[in-house]
Amino acid sequence: MMFRFAYPVLLFLVIPVIIWLFFALKRKRSGLTFSSASQLIRISGSGNRLIAHLSIFLRACCLILLVLAAARPQMYNVSREIKSPGVDIMLSLDTSESMAALDFQLNNNPVTRLTAVKKVVTDFIIKREMDRIGLVVFGEQAFTQSPLTLDKGLLLDLVNRMEIGMAGGSTAIGSAIAIAGKRLKDLDAKSKILILLTDGKSNAGDITPEKASEAVAALGVKIYTIGVGGTGPAPFKMNTIFGTRIVNQNVEFDEEALIKIADIGGGKYFRAADSEKLAEIYDMIDKEEKTEVKVKVFFHFKELYYFFLISTILLFFLELFLKTTVLRVIP
Repeated sequence: MMFRFAYPVLLFLVIPVIIWLFFALKRKRSGLTFSSASQLIRISGSGNRLIAHLSIFLRACCLILLVLAAARPQMYNVSREIKSPGVDIMLSLDTSESMAALDFQLNNNPVTRLTAVKKVVTDFIIKREMDRIGLVVFGEQAFTQSPLTLDKGLLLDLVNRMEIGMAGGSTAIGSAIAIAGKRLKDLDAKSKILILLTDGKSNAGDITPEKASEAVAALGVKIYTIGVGGTGPAPFKMNTIFGTRIVNQNVEFDEEALIKIADIGGGKYFRAADSEKLAEIYDMIDKEEKTEVKVKVFFHFKELYYFFLISTILLFFLELFLKTTVLRVIP
């Protein structure tokens, strides 16, 4: 809930009231003539002088409250209705053991490939506010971590929980494409996108990447492929008899297969050797895959002016009561 005044320009009327109050409090008040005013000053305390000005103060408060009521204070909230479908995006992310390679950096510190991917994917999801996004993770097996959803909080939490080896140590690229395509099948969206990210070579699964790509492309799904990691041996953290050591190991990588998958799917292939390049790739995809989403905005208001009117009436009657009793002035 948020607060506002419907006619905030009226609030400037409060300033003249405050100025009037200032001069009214300085003005000499009427009273009895007494031969020795100094004696009265000694017997009257500062509290009595404050009470003498209470009537003017209450009257000023009434005027200020009336101005605030006229400015129409309101509590409100905003709801949105999406009138046209956006882009449906399935993210297929490799969590195989090779994603543990420490050849990426975040804040000048070496991190695993999966850690870098999670950071970039998180930023990508946050940007796509109006689109439904789903998540498939794969290794030796492939499974849906999240169906297509607009609940970005849930999706970000699932990305954060991704771990290396959670779907097995091998790489089933064909299965990952097939499962992501199944999630996009028969959906009414202007664009259906599959973004496949891997650092390895397909060596598991019951369907080849080419066959899966052809089937998914026939559903009207565009496929982007991203290969992560540099060329040559990659550093891995290994437990040895001498403790934990960094050891370079070769990682099988089939770049030609990823290029072919992207060609079949009518998309593009990218290679990311570091965190900066990976972020650039997701930014490029984000800019390319935009669609006009018609959003109707509804404002729900709750008027609060009556609180100020009721307070004005109560203060007005309080002033009348005090002027006829405690603050009564003898002519």
